[in-house]
Amino acid sequence: MTESSFSISGKIKINWQEFVAQLNGIRVMQKPAQVKKASRDFFWYSPILEQQLSDKFADIVLQPQNQDELSHCLKVAYQWDLPIVVRGGGTGNYGQAVPLEGGIIIDITAINQILEIGDGFVTVEAGCNIEKLNQTLKNQGYELPVFPSTQNIATIGGFIAGGSAGIGTMNNGPLREKGNIIRLKVLSVEAEPKTHNFCGDDTLLVHHAWGINGVISEVTLRTVPSRDWLNCIATFDDYVTAYAAGLQVAKNAKIECKLLSVLDARYGNYFVTLENHIQKGRALMITMVDAREVAGLKKDVEACGGVLELIKTDAEIKAEKLPHVYEFSYNHCNLQVLKADKAMTYLQVSFPQPLTVDKVKELQPLLKKEVFQHHEFATINGELIAFDVPAVRYTTEKRLYEIIDIYEQHGCSVADPHKYQIEAGHMHKANFIHLAWKKRLDPKGLLNPGKSMAWERVSHLSADEIEKLTGLEG
Repeated sequence: MTESSFSISGKIKINWQEFVAQLNGIRVMQKPAQVKKASRDFFWYSPILEQQLSDKFADIVLQPQNQDELSHCLKVAYQWDLPIVVRGGGTGNYGQAVPLEGGIIIDITAINQILEIGDGFVTVEAGCNIEKLNQTLKNQGYELPVFPSTQNIATIGGFIAGGSAGIGTMNNGPLREKGNIIRLKVLSVEAEPKTHNFCGDDTLLVHHAWGINGVISEVTLRTVPSRDWLNCIATFDDYVTAYAAGLQVAKNAKIECKLLSVLDARYGNYFVTLENHIQKGRALMITMVDAREVAGLKKDVEACGGVLELIKTDAEIKAEKLPHVYEFSYNHCNLQVLKADKAMTYLQVSFPQPLTVDKVKELQPLLKKEVFQHHEFATINGELIAFDVPAVRYTTEKRLYEIIDIYEQHGCSVADPHKYQIEAGHMHKANFIHLAWKKRLDPKGLLNPGKSMAWERVSHLSADEIEKLTGLEG
């Protein structure tokens, strides 16, 4: 094999020099170490995915600097029939940004301009860093309704393509809540890439499709007035009490929380930055509450036998060089556990309605010492929900799935984070609407190949034929 045709992935045999020449000067990375690093995301949270995905690499990374260059990258990739993975900050946990079939990664982080901030909306390019966006909005009196705990790394396009819930889901719902995503500008992968605008409910045709059915280049999102949020941590004698307190606060209409999480006391052993701020050995409630309502939070916490131990403004957090409290929520708290203890992994579990403390009591003796329970409270379509995102001590794959069975036998729904195909892990069935749009916008099936189990079964059909399968099979 000549140097010009060397394939890092071992799957693509083309003349890479000729391919790069057709990019007309667009920046590329070709050094194997750089390409391999760009081929990873946070799939290592799962020991199962680590084994399955750690040897999957792209062959080259393209770094377009604007939307025109992005379109040209797609055009050339189409001409060469190359698999394409579009990458933002690479903070996904399920291998969304891992190229299973080699080919190219398109790094969109340079396509990051904030284009317009209006009354209740912002239009921004897909590669914009979310923390930068939130800070710019705050300077003008706004904030995003929901954002991930990884906002310092994540891009807005990546969050739309692969994310769902986050900070703000407690009071503003998940991304898919009506009105949160206003418009998505999406490029097709064709001989001449075309621009498609999805507005209102139609944004759900592309949102959370893991980048398989179009390339998001620009987004318009709802914004909400910026609030004076206080960062608070309360502690409790045990997890059941902490969960009960969380449920009480969540149901209190006089307390508005942007974040409301409860964590097993064992998480505290990994939060070294909090050692001088909270008592050890106690279950935790992590919350962001409107400063005007902190007295109500304190009253509810104390009524449940807890102690409100930390109350700080964003300025105080920054001055004392503390992590923001949202870094102790969602999967960020699991990240701190997993970095310190390689024997740990995690799960994602929705609790059944109605929400009661009894369900936590019912599960605790069955989950034993292997599971650090951790619930996030959220509101979806006006209904209060709770989902458990526990850290789990991993011994064997068999035992992990026994734990999943325990949850499911007790009425909980598990979105398996140890699967890299979208139907296997999260949707539990094929989304033929997403796949119909893949056929329309990606007729060769070049975008993120291998991430949909159903695509190979339906790729020979027309888009309309695929769409008609909705509701007929799983």
